Parts: sequence; structure tokens; C-alpha cells
Amino acid sequence: MEFMANLFAQNRKAALCFAGASVALLGFGLGYRYLRKQKKLTRVGVVSQLLLHPMKSGKAVAVEVAECLRMGLKCGELQDRHWLVITEDGHMVTGRQQPRLVLVSMTCEGGQLCLNGPNMQELRVPLNQPSNPIYKCRIFSSDTEGRDCGNEVSEWFTQYFGGDQTYRLVHFEPHLKARRPADKEPAFPKNEKVAYPDAAPIMLMSEASVKDIGSKLDRDISVCQFRPSIVVSDCEAFKEDTWDNIQIGRVEMKRIIGCGRCIFTTVDPETGVISRKEPLDTLRTYRLTDPAQKTAPILGQYYTVKKTGILHVGDPVYRISY
Repeated sequence: MEFMANLFAQNRKAALCFAGASVALLGFGLGYRYLRKQKKLTRVGVVSQLLLHPMKSGKAVAVEVAECLRMGLKCGELQDRHWLVITEDGHMVTGRQQPRLVLVSMTCEGGQLCLNGPNMQELRVPLNQPSNPIYKCRIFSSDTEGRDCGNEVSEWFTQYFGGDQTYRLVHFEPHLKARRPADKEPAFPKNEKVAYPDAAPIMLMSEASVKDIGSKLDRDISVCQFRPSIVVSDCEAFKEDTWDNIQIGRVEMKRIIGCGRCIFTTVDPETGVISRKEPLDTLRTYRLTDPAQKTAPILGQYYTVKKTGILHVGDPVYRISY
């Protein structure tokens, strides 16, 4: 009888401990659920275009599906703004200095990099050339690196631009020194890294914003003139200015800052001719919306990628609120 009583007492004590632990866990779970921010999704538009610019200032490549990675869009072997034209001393060359760069297209087929430009013979070189040297490069005031794409490519660009200066093409690889946008703009997270874009891995704008500018110019203007990564339809003009957090498919992005526009917007993407006036002059009349960017009118928004995934043309765009 004494043995049975002891056994009952021990089991009762264990049962009470188990019950207490269960109640504590249940309370913790309910408290976490209560305290955790509840995510609310509001549909604000639809993805109408996905545009990769494999080479900085080069022609856009429109795709139906793209990976959205921390460092920007990727489709196959092409990743957004991962190739850069430089001078021999490593300084970047963009459409600001060489407007005809916007007419050069870059594709990738069967492990080869393919370059095409007006009045130029197509050039194909191996995509990966691991024995080529690495160049120190400079984009605005930031240092970075890139692997040289070879002498054939250098001769191709040098011939295309004409003149006496030599040009080279470099490719960003994951192990090379990346740039940190926070070094130039404190609004970016300190751990954010990019290859060769001006500032952020993603730039998003709406079709309606571009149409609004065209209406003030009394002519149609191509969204390609503003070089976004993601174009959104089915929303009002400049609504993207208010989308602080968005979700597309499983991809989540955070808006950091508006894209301040410069002389590059005056390069016609179809002709490679720079006017140095429109649409920049018109934008300055009504889109100086960020005092921190002084004389740079805002069109489009820079985003960082918080959760990676796959994007499709036709995906709904949701604003996240809590």
C-alpha cells in the first residue's frame, strides 16, 4: 500500500508539472500572437513589365519571369547591372558620358556573352573567364571591383565609341568587393550591398507616372527612358511614392528613398541622342518632392529586397501594412 501511495504521489507531481508547463507555453503563444504585428495586404497594382539591365546604361532586356535576389533581378545568367564599362583607369562609363551606350544590347546564350550595337558586328565571348584580371573600379565616389571580360570586348567597345580612349568591360562576381549604398545615402541599411546600380537593387515605378509626364510634354515617352526594374500598372500616377512595404508573390521589398533624376533621363533610348533638356526640365517643375535631393526631381522609388523569390509579369502588387 505504501508503494502504491508513493507512486501515485510522484505521478501526481509530474502531472501537475506537465499541466503547468502546458499552460505557460499556451500563454506565451497567445501573448506572442497578440504582440506580433499582424500583416495586412492591400492590392495596389499589377506588374506590367520586368526589365533587366545586365550592363549599366545598356539596353533593357524585358522578361516575363525573373528571380528577385538581394542584389536585384536575375534571369538565367543575366543579372541586373552586373556588367560595367570602364576606362582603363577604372572609372565608370555610363550614358551620361557616352549616350550611345543605351543602344548596346547584352544577352547570354550557351555560356557565351553576346554584344550587339548599331553598325557593329555581333561579338561572342565566353561568359566565364576566371583567368582574366580583376580591375579596381569607381562608381561615383564608391570603390568596387570587376573581372575583365577580355581584349576582344575592349576592342569592340573602343571601336564603337570611337576616339583615342580605350574602354573595357568588367563583370561583378560574388566574391568581389561590392558597394554599400549606405556609404552614400544613410537611409539604406548598413549591410545592404549592390554591384553596379546607382543606388539600390530594385527601382520601381508606375506606368501612370510616366504617362503623366508625357501628358505635360504633349508626347508619349517610353518607360525605358527611366530604366526601372519593375513597372506597375492599374494604379494612379505617383502612388508608388507611398508604398513603404510591398509584396509581390512571395517577394517582400522595403522602400528606402525616391529616385532623384539626372541628365541621363534626357537620353533617348531609341536613338542614343542626349538632349540635356527634356523630360528633366519638366520633371523639375513639379516633382521636386524630396528636399534632401535638392534639384533632383523624384520619379520612381528605390527598394531593398527583404524576402527573395520569383516575380512574374501579371503578378498583383500588394502594399503591406501592420
